Amino acid sequence: MINNEQHKFLPKRIILVRHGESAGNLDGSAYTTTPDYKIPLTSDGLSQAKMAGTQIKNVISDSGKFKNWKVCCYVSPYERTRSTLREIGRSFPRKRVVGVKEECRIREQDFGNFQITERMKIIKETRERFGRFFYRFPEGESAADVFDRVSSFLESLWRDIDTRLPYDPNDDLNIIIISHGLTSRVFLMKWFKWTVEQFEYLNNFNNCEFRVMQLGDGGEYSLAVHHSDEEMLEWGMSPEMINDQKCRANGTPTEKSQWYLDSFFDHFESDSEDGDNEDNAADNTDS
Repeated sequence: MINNEQHKFLPKRIILVRHGESAGNLDGSAYTTTPDYKIPLTSDGLSQAKMAGTQIKNVISDSGKFKNWKVCCYVSPYERTRSTLREIGRSFPRKRVVGVKEECRIREQDFGNFQITERMKIIKETRERFGRFFYRFPEGESAADVFDRVSSFLESLWRDIDTRLPYDPNDDLNIIIISHGLTSRVFLMKWFKWTVEQFEYLNNFNNCEFRVMQLGDGGEYSLAVHHSDEEMLEWGMSPEMINDQKCRANGTPTEKSQWYLDSFFDHFESDSEDGDNEDNAADNTDS
C-alpha cells in the first residue's frame, strides 16, 4: 500500500508497455546470429509502436479534455524497446515530455547469449513443466531473478518521484515504462503483492499492448480504473485479484484482499479454541 504522507506528489498513471513486434518474435532463429539486446523491430513492430503512442496519448489527455498533462519515460536498453519508445514519442510534443531515462533493471529476462533454436525449444518446454517463475535458463535468469532487480528499480522509481523528476506538481504526470512481457508481469506482481502461483497464471502482454495503473479515489493505483473485468480476466487474473483492483480503485479497504490467508491454511481454529490451547499450554508449563 502506498503511504501518501511519504509521497506527497504522485503521478496520475504508471503505464507499462511491451515493445513492438521484433525480428525474434517473427523468427526465433534470429537469436542464433544476433544478440538478444540487438534484435530490431519489424516494420509491423514500428507501426504497432506508433499506434500505441496515439492510444496512450488519448488515455493521458482523455482525448483532449485535459491540458496540463506531462509524461516521463523509462526504457529498457534493448534495441527493440528503444525503437518502440522513439515511435511512441512521435505522438507527444516536446513540451509534454519532462524526462527519459534508460534503465537496465527493466531489461528482458536473460536467456543466455546466442540461442540455438532447437535447444531453446527444449529448454522452454522444460520451463513449462518446472514452473515459469523459478526456472533459470542455463547461463541466464529465472523470473525470480528478474523480480529481484525489478524490486530494486521500484525503490529508485520512488526516489525519482520524490526528488528528481523535473515537473510541476500541478501537472498530471504520467510515467511510461517501455519494457518486455515478463518484466512487466513481474513489475505488476511486485507492485500488487501477487503470489508466485498467481503469477504463473498471468498471460504475456501482446506486442505494444499496455496496462494502465491509475490512481483511484483512495489514492491507490489500480488496473480497474482504466481496464474492465473482462480484460483482466483475459490477462489471467483471478476474481480475487480483480476484486483487489476494484477495492484500490474505489478507495475501499484492501487489507482482506491483499493477504491471501486461504491460500496458505486449510482451516482456522476458533478464537475460543485458540484461547483454550494457550491456557493449556500455560498450565503444562507451570506443572
